[in-house]
Amino acid sequence: MKSRSRDYAISRRGFALGLGAVAARAGQPTADYYQEAARRLPVRRFDVAVAGGGTAGVVAAIAAARQGAKTVLIENKGYTGGTVVEGGTALHSFFNLWKAFPGVPKRQVVKGIPQEIVERLMRIGGCTGHAEMLSHYDYDSVCTAIDTELYKLVTMEMLHEAGVTVWVNTFVAGAIREGGRIAGMITESRSGREAIYAKAFVDCTGYGDLAAHAGAKFTEPNDYSVANSIGVANVDIERMCEFLKSRNTLTQLARGRRSGKDDQIVRFGGESVTLSEEFNAGARQIGLSMITTTTQDQYLMFLKLNLKMPVSPTSRDAVAEAELELRKRQFKAIELLRRHVPGCERAFIARTSPSLNIRRGRLIVCDYDITLDDILQARHFDDDVFVYGFHDSAPRLKVGGGGTYGIPYRALLPAGIENLLVAGMMITSNHDAHMSTRNTVSCMGQGQAAGTAAALCAARNCGTRELPYSLLRRTLEKDNVYFE
Repeated sequence: MKSRSRDYAISRRGFALGLGAVAARAGQPTADYYQEAARRLPVRRFDVAVAGGGTAGVVAAIAAARQGAKTVLIENKGYTGGTVVEGGTALHSFFNLWKAFPGVPKRQVVKGIPQEIVERLMRIGGCTGHAEMLSHYDYDSVCTAIDTELYKLVTMEMLHEAGVTVWVNTFVAGAIREGGRIAGMITESRSGREAIYAKAFVDCTGYGDLAAHAGAKFTEPNDYSVANSIGVANVDIERMCEFLKSRNTLTQLARGRRSGKDDQIVRFGGESVTLSEEFNAGARQIGLSMITTTTQDQYLMFLKLNLKMPVSPTSRDAVAEAELELRKRQFKAIELLRRHVPGCERAFIARTSPSLNIRRGRLIVCDYDITLDDILQARHFDDDVFVYGFHDSAPRLKVGGGGTYGIPYRALLPAGIENLLVAGMMITSNHDAHMSTRNTVSCMGQGQAAGTAAALCAARNCGTRELPYSLLRRTLEKDNVYFE
């Protein structure tokens, strides 16, 4: 039988089939290499393989499976949710920015599977609902806050109901290339090393791991701080808010459902908090953000501690140092709150993220790069896959006229690879434009589009660029994706 040539893509992190640890001996100028013995890997076959079970990946996998595709989801943690349950303060945003533009009608512009998740959470007390902002609504018109633990439960249940094969505690360790296509993805878990063959792949890892392993072009801008958020318990929320209000620092406020009761404070805080010289200096030093959300009484779901790393968060050694520094900052944050903020005298850390959170890792070069003008001018495309209306730099930067812009299908297609889509924070090179497209609800919308497209490609045995847009559009509309 004639053998086919296969390119095994090697990422910049040094992962590859047949190549193990690379280390330089102390005092020697050349590196030593350990050559792994060849192994026969067990193969599992699917229609669609989704790498990363975070914000975009959950939605992508559900969307693909609902189209009838045999779908597998690979996630390196023991649960799903990603940034939504680890690094966000709320889901931004299901609506247009209508409150900042008098006379502009209120519209929910992201629906589909993301809205289903919200509805499921509401039924079990895990979401505030789409609570309207009462102040600072030139930033966002609504606050949709979630309970981190219930989000994990709901999304894992929805994946199970859709028939997705979910592999948690499993890493993407490599990619198998055949010409311009990915033939397979190498995974590593306590069950061993395996090869997943599929017709279409979706990278939702946040870091672009699968795309990098497959040889996609990418850069590492390192243009954001990393963060690790904490859940803070034993807080008198009303007393804390009244104190911030008395100091004229309460710039954000929303009321919604909390602990089963409506019209409760669910979001509050300020961009720049002026409490005391000691608090201000301490907060700046540890990158403490005082904007927070809650779905439960006496509990702050998220307080963020930010840290700017000197190098990209793909650096293992630099991340190890950052993890320690962020945990030191968490401890200092609690000390500051106890000493300076009434209502927090007996506060304590009840939750941390298992690892630091990124806002950008690798930037994958795609067929189209969304520009800042596209967003500010509320531009739409002939291959829109959903629309979005939030910008995280508002009010400085806002989608024009309180409208929406479109995310084009081309923006999800890594250049040079025929059966791979990316969704999430890996697209959009311009930092100011990325401050919109990287946000959680945008990533969820990208996930539904990418997962749907992958399933349609698998069913038709075609590449991502061969998929008729009219078919993709009709399918997304049928599945309650909103278009202008």
